[in-house]
Amino acid sequence: MNLELFIAKRIHFGKGGEIQKVSPPAIRIATIGVALGLSVMILAVAIVIGFKKEIRDKIIGFNSHIQISTFDNNLSYETHPISISTQQKDSLMQYPEIKHVETFATKPGILKTNDSFMGIALKGVSTDYDWSFFKSSLKEGTLPQISDSLVSDEIIISQYIADKLHLSINDNILCYFVQENIRARKFKISGIYQTNFTDYDKFFIIGDEKQIQKLNGWEKDQHSGIEIQLYSFNDLERLTEELYFKFLDQTDAYGENYYVKSIKDQNPQLFSWLDLLDLNVWVILILMSIVAGFTMISGLLIIILERTNMIGVLKALGASNLSIRKIFLYVAVFLVGKGLLWGNVIGLGLCAIQYYFKIIKLDPEIYYITSVPISLNITYIILLNIASMAISLLMLLGPSYLVSLIRPAKSIKFE
Repeated sequence: MNLELFIAKRIHFGKGGEIQKVSPPAIRIATIGVALGLSVMILAVAIVIGFKKEIRDKIIGFNSHIQISTFDNNLSYETHPISISTQQKDSLMQYPEIKHVETFATKPGILKTNDSFMGIALKGVSTDYDWSFFKSSLKEGTLPQISDSLVSDEIIISQYIADKLHLSINDNILCYFVQENIRARKFKISGIYQTNFTDYDKFFIIGDEKQIQKLNGWEKDQHSGIEIQLYSFNDLERLTEELYFKFLDQTDAYGENYYVKSIKDQNPQLFSWLDLLDLNVWVILILMSIVAGFTMISGLLIIILERTNMIGVLKALGASNLSIRKIFLYVAVFLVGKGLLWGNVIGLGLCAIQYYFKIIKLDPEIYYITSVPISLNITYIILLNIASMAISLLMLLGPSYLVSLIRPAKSIKFE
């Protein structure tokens, strides 16, 4: 039998006369400290991961994970074309990390009504375009019907643009494109989307890529570039580097060079801002660990001092300082374990409530989302529990040395 564990159970789970007057409040305070610390940590991690995922998904929804274009296309939506063959698209799909490949074209223009006008960028897409992002963001209407043969005049616009120009479904609107001569195209609004990502909502309309090819006098195989969607964001940097060197020395049928860039390269400020949020999480984790650790230290010290008489008796019977320290460390494990259990219940419970009921709302003009996002990662939850237990026990090693200062002759008389 493990004597230290047996005595620790009697101290922690003892009933009736074995419970001292001070221990129960001390145990409750220590348990509450650990529970609140872990629940706050779970909430912090779930909210930050959820927020980063929501914003990242919106950016990727407009631009994809990786783009291949010409180097001159970095600073403007008025792009130079590159030739993209079916064989090149098929070769890209051979990569196991790549989920989807599609062509696109962009061109800046001006939407004009009788009363107002607004600068926009028309993003032209083809029949191979993945509409899942805009389908989930569509507020009303339908997606544009795009075919291989006919040029479609249907577009979708954002709710922001619709409100500014007082437009609705099935309205016709003129879009002017500034070239050597100003050219106009009449578009029909088939749908209105809303992502709450204002940086893009106020600028992008989505339509048929063939409209841009005709305006620019491009051939059918000429596009602004290729968009590549990945299965996992974790493969982004490695695959971007691999594709960069693959296309580094290649030129298209018209002599243009290819340039590979990731979504991070296109939006460095946004992703730097998202990375900065990780620092906030670490600050919260460290502070909560310190708070939980100190509540445990105070609780353990109270229990040790309250059991001074018992420690003296055990020493008189021949128990070593190490053996007695083990007893109180086992007690600490019970306290931390109970605190972690309640911390998980509280933290995961609050996450579930927010996830399903969206109780806490946010201003989308500031945060780009309408409510506090929640994203639970089981691996992170397990790591938080393990780290909390380890840190708490490490912080308790010091206070446990108080046992060695207690002298049997004096402590047996202690009440």
